[in-house]
Amino acid sequence: MNEILFFGANQSPKLFKNEPNIITKPIQFKFENENENENEKQIKKISSGTYSTIFLFKNGKAIEYLNENDSKQNPQKIQIEENIQKVTVGFENEAILTKEGNVFAKGEDINPNNPNEFINISSLIEDKNDRIIQDIVSGASSIYLLTSNQNVYGIGSNDYGQFGVDSKTLEIIKKPILMMKNVSKIFSGNSSNCVFLLNSNQELFGCGDNYSAQLGLGKSRKEETEMNELTKIQNIPKGKIIDIQCGNFYSIMLIENENENPKRKLYSCGDYRFNGLGKEKEKENTYEFTEIKSSLFENENDNIIDFSVGVYHTLILTSNSKLIVFGNNSNGQLGTGDINNQLIPIQIELPKLRFNEDISNYHISCGDDKLFLYYSPFFPILKKI
Repeated sequence: MNEILFFGANQSPKLFKNEPNIITKPIQFKFENENENENEKQIKKISSGTYSTIFLFKNGKAIEYLNENDSKQNPQKIQIEENIQKVTVGFENEAILTKEGNVFAKGEDINPNNPNEFINISSLIEDKNDRIIQDIVSGASSIYLLTSNQNVYGIGSNDYGQFGVDSKTLEIIKKPILMMKNVSKIFSGNSSNCVFLLNSNQELFGCGDNYSAQLGLGKSRKEETEMNELTKIQNIPKGKIIDIQCGNFYSIMLIENENENPKRKLYSCGDYRFNGLGKEKEKENTYEFTEIKSSLFENENDNIIDFSVGVYHTLILTSNSKLIVFGNNSNGQLGTGDINNQLIPIQIELPKLRFNEDISNYHISCGDDKLFLYYSPFFPILKKI
């Protein structure tokens, strides 16, 4: 049984044939013949980019809606025989991770001869002992692979040095290139050209686009607009890094600290454009991660359970069923009922949810300028409080 709410740009692709191109308040998304396929259509994860959206189901199958489709009546099944465990969509790529540890991907920089065909990119890793993949993350035009040996590889566009090598000598990476060893997590974003890697010692490294200071390197490195080597990020807020998500011009970090209340706090760095930093008084770039402060985050019994970042907007879901939003709203992607940008975090009215008694099983997925709020007890994105 599904519950999927949608708002934002109803185009690229157009998911609702009889709805306007801009949907400013949450509406229910339904698959065709949902009642006939209820067991098959239990959502596990949704990933959305600029030109496509992929729905992954509990049974390991997936479908995609592409920009060239005129409506949601013609979704395309992803023809991969193996059981799919995760899907990820960037600006110019899609990737899927199977239960067997294989990664299939497509895109202009992945398979130039046939960009609409999925190919097995994990099989291209030169070290045959490093071909079992346990996690994948898409950047705007890059794909990052975390192997079972805790090594990270990158494939696709390196135009901002986002693989930790000089973009002038290696603009396109056609086979996965080893970026770093001893990595526990990868962080990027579907519109981002930078990446963060967290090692087992909770040390954070970043590389790629830093034109808007979105790597959080601090004021001493503010002139570095392109980091083509992995650089350690200093002055990280105290606590455990749970997640980092990157927009086009900024990055947002979620930190958990067991000794504080609330336990989880958000920090941002980068460009104030559309106020993606969530800070009312910021009128210039923030060069290191600083806390996003709001009375909406001060309840010690209320904690962040999920958040998602689009190109210029951010949405946050809390354990008290609050949906908090800020940033660009030109296509109604904040769900406020209008198209006015929000400079600081505000709470929007959340429709009555079918499974509200277990809010920790709801997840958020931001596309370029759209959002899905969906129920899935099968894919715990963030560690529960």
